[in-house]
Amino acid sequence: MHWSDVPAMREEAHFGRTLRCFAERPRSVDALFAATVDRHGAREALVTERHRLDYAKLDRVADRLAGHFHRLGIARGDRVVLLLPNDREFVYALLATLRLGAIAVPVNVREQRPELAFILAQSGARAIVFDAALADRLPPSGAGLALAVRISAGAAPGAIALDELLEARSPAAPAVGPGEEETAVILYTSGTTGRPKGAMLTHLNLIHSVLHYRTCVRLTAADRSLLAVPASHVTGLVAILLAMFAVGGCVIALREFKARAFLELAARERMTHTLVVPAIYNLCLREPDFDRFDLSAWRIGGFGGAAMPEGTIRTLADKLPGLTLMNAYGATETTSPTTIMPAGLQAANLDSVGTVVPCAEMRVMDDAGREVAAGETGELWIAGPMVVPGYWDNPEATAREFERGYWKSGDLGSVDARGFVRVFDRKKDLVNRGGYKVYSAEVESVLSLHPAVVEAALVAVPDPVLGEKARAIVVAHDGCDAEALRAHCAQHLADYKVPDYFTLRSEPLPRNANGKLLKRALRD
Repeated sequence: MHWSDVPAMREEAHFGRTLRCFAERPRSVDALFAATVDRHGAREALVTERHRLDYAKLDRVADRLAGHFHRLGIARGDRVVLLLPNDREFVYALLATLRLGAIAVPVNVREQRPELAFILAQSGARAIVFDAALADRLPPSGAGLALAVRISAGAAPGAIALDELLEARSPAAPAVGPGEEETAVILYTSGTTGRPKGAMLTHLNLIHSVLHYRTCVRLTAADRSLLAVPASHVTGLVAILLAMFAVGGCVIALREFKARAFLELAARERMTHTLVVPAIYNLCLREPDFDRFDLSAWRIGGFGGAAMPEGTIRTLADKLPGLTLMNAYGATETTSPTTIMPAGLQAANLDSVGTVVPCAEMRVMDDAGREVAAGETGELWIAGPMVVPGYWDNPEATAREFERGYWKSGDLGSVDARGFVRVFDRKKDLVNRGGYKVYSAEVESVLSLHPAVVEAALVAVPDPVLGEKARAIVVAHDGCDAEALRAHCAQHLADYKVPDYFTLRSEPLPRNANGKLLKRALRD
């Protein structure tokens, strides 16, 4: 194990599995938050564009809103959809929902009416708290939904104004104390291959993930973390929001990501930590006056969701020598982190996503479901107390994607003898070129080193002779051509890994609401 000062662990039975768990832990997210309020009530908890709240104030607001939710008929186990941007209203509604033992269902504000209608129906949501600017995306009353309560941040027809609830006295919220195995949050997967599935994040899952972040990233009450990814995504919710609430740190909420706004806020608020996708680092570095922003307080730069191009890592090391980069690999189904790169080891292990977090287990399996030897490639299977028990009201998907207590990630990778994990590709994104395996992440990383390349993706295209060939789709500056890119790749890659075709484009690559690259759209 590469981790030090790890809290005591023990074997426990949960969800019909035997799991390695932290022995001492809060039993719910609300209990975790209450403990932080007791220790750090006067510390700044949340900074938004117009507001600053300490933990004591945030606790009082959450308690008042929970009382109103209870009065409106929201009870333990009810689903409450949160269609809200990164702002105080999201935090209020999340804490109030969890205080009642109800289930929060955060939804990205970029989702449109059909996706929202599906989530409302599939989750059987009783209530929705939404931004008034998004009112036209809500399905009409009735429409076969269980939706009984509509609360708006801002004025919206047919909805109760959240501000009115916050200003009015409320009855006391009941003391619930949900069980560890009860679902706290349902997060719908991005749905790149069909209808999204609602992963059930339990209190046990969430507590272990935030304790993993606290332990492995060495987060403290002095940390100030910038929430630049959506709070409705597992990274924003767990790695930023709940992780800060676990240690008594401060969340700096950026309502909508823009590179300049990120840099200005990070400098002004003395950001020490964040976790974002690599694209955000690239966009910030492209700001022409990046060097004028005082980012000297920034000590931990987490990244995940995609490989960080080597060129980006080198540039960051040059411009921000005090910044420690830490790769993290996880998924909605693993409640965020499965691996984290130990501090100081990123530069020596550029192709690795780190080592498994203390309570996690990872096996590398072949197509027959047999474990392969250290260093060999197979599908990554993941187990631990942070792995969700399944999908909401979807036993078929649960049976298909979970086996023997492990979640089958669909990612191809390896674990070497030292425990460092490498993720090569999604199984469906692998290019099988006449029997030679071409991993898109490797080729994309090499392309990123070319000075004219902004971003790149590799996809398979059918070929009557080889079965598949590789096409690189590249966003590049003017003056770059396919032959220059081909020559660049040939200098760094085996000949069979050099893309057969290049497509250059000026518009950004397509991404879903959570910022993940949509390779299906590129293949189409």
